[in-house]
Amino acid sequence: MSVDLNADLGEGASTDGALLEVITSANIACGGHAGDEISMRGAVAAAIAHGVGIGAHPSYPDREGFGRRAMSLSPRKLIETLADQIRRLAMIAEQGGAAVAHVKAHGALYNVAVNSEDVAAAIGQAVCLVNPDLIAVALAGSKMASIFRDLGLRVAEEAFIDRGYTAAGALVARSDSRALITDPAEAAARAVRMMQQGVVESVDGVAVRVHADTLCIHADTPGSPKIAAVTRRGLEDAGFTVARMGA
Repeated sequence: MSVDLNADLGEGASTDGALLEVITSANIACGGHAGDEISMRGAVAAAIAHGVGIGAHPSYPDREGFGRRAMSLSPRKLIETLADQIRRLAMIAEQGGAAVAHVKAHGALYNVAVNSEDVAAAIGQAVCLVNPDLIAVALAGSKMASIFRDLGLRVAEEAFIDRGYTAAGALVARSDSRALITDPAEAAARAVRMMQQGVVESVDGVAVRVHADTLCIHADTPGSPKIAAVTRRGLEDAGFTVARMGA
């Protein structure tokens, strides 16, 4: 009866402050697709002030494409760049008197890892290299989640309250007009159904099985703070405790 509510922060969105009033875990951009030392320090300090869990949000090294383009990197290179990003945030968090609790891949890296065992393994190995006690976030029911577990990592399975799903349980491509859920009431109802019934309705009307330890709202989704607030209220009204992952 407990669930985490996470959002990707430190990416330049103006909604970060409002989201921190509602969410329980923050995935902070750490230099791959967005973010620098200044933004990371600001996001870490804000998360600490709001009692929000701190997570690293590494990506392909693709600032120009905001990490939304798949890249062909050798496993060694991918592990190195991801570990470096995670370490940068971990160091800043430690200097602020806190610690990174989890790691969630960003954008194309996350999407590729859902089906690519090699990419998922590279993410998991990077996490292990930095700190094997970190929680690794993975799309609920995906190969990524299984591979993380095989590496001995703690896993938080994730579902998305603001994204459309295909009948196969994948996220609808952002180029599709059905990709985003922007109505707060609809998003909240989806979140409650995910937690109570373990299902989410796909854009084709198919009930897709989903188990979620954490629910995500994207900071750049139109109206994200209101979506997050209505969703949290709906979950709490349904009897769920909203608490940061690992708490």
